[in-house]
Amino acid sequence: MFDTLQAYQRSVALKAGIHLDLFTAIAEGNHSLSAIATRIQASEKGTRVLCDYLTMIGFLAKHGGEYLLTPDSAAFLDRRSPAYLGSMANFLMSSHIAEMFEDMTDVIRRGGALPSDHGALEPENPMWVEFARSMAPMMQMPAELIAKSFAGDSKPIKVLDISAGHGLYGIAFARHNPGAKVVGLDWANVLEVAKENAAKAGVADRYSTIPGSAFDVEFGSGYNIILIPNFLHHFDPATNEKLLGKVHAALAPEGIAIAPEFIPNDDRVSPERDAMFSMQMLGTPAGDAYTFSELETMFRNAGFVRSELHELSPFPQRLVVSYK
Repeated sequence: MFDTLQAYQRSVALKAGIHLDLFTAIAEGNHSLSAIATRIQASEKGTRVLCDYLTMIGFLAKHGGEYLLTPDSAAFLDRRSPAYLGSMANFLMSSHIAEMFEDMTDVIRRGGALPSDHGALEPENPMWVEFARSMAPMMQMPAELIAKSFAGDSKPIKVLDISAGHGLYGIAFARHNPGAKVVGLDWANVLEVAKENAAKAGVADRYSTIPGSAFDVEFGSGYNIILIPNFLHHFDPATNEKLLGKVHAALAPEGIAIAPEFIPNDDRVSPERDAMFSMQMLGTPAGDAYTFSELETMFRNAGFVRSELHELSPFPQRLVVSYK
């Protein structure tokens, strides 16, 4: 109980280490306390306390008076690493996210946040620009796994990426299939990030955009694949079915919808990372981490003939693939 009530200290310690570039400093060869403190421009006392704490929770190793990176920290927290994930702290530890949990007792009494309490779903909210920039490194690998399974080799396909954010899911399809043309749909300010990533990936000539709300704008038609990544958990089932009806209508006759989601088992306590996501969704007015049976019902009510559940191991999310 004591450890759980103080668990936030782990979060703020890791965030501080990331923002101070502590892990990069150690990777550069600064192993003594004085060298690390000088490199990160912090007091030796503060540096000692932080390094010791990060050692105790598994992010550093300490030998004598020197600190070293663990293998995971070297791979994911050294800013020079191609697998760097430290940018996630900018979103996951942002005030936008923290505010969701400040009044959790009342939120639990209500069963969700009041619309007036939480503006994350408002048009052009800048938090989603931060999400697109900060979370992109974590989403790159699952996007690659999905594209490898469904993009095909070179057959021309038309792909719509709803709530595109960073755009990596759709961009992965364009990278894996030179015949794929991708349309990203999101708020205009967020789509600027997706267009930047499409240009970096060399697929900007096959990447177009639709700015606006997925519930309001016209999708067009004839899509072979419609991606709905991390979107359905924000809304109640009736709202999702309204969206999925539009998705169904926009698909070509043999088209499929692909929805990466945090999907708990029917017991709602496993797998843990998927099931725990329901707590975060209490920060929305009506969202939830839906089971596969619940998502399957939503897709069926929207007109889809069948849905399949796919694993995305080793990632916590799972995949719903629904057939028109």
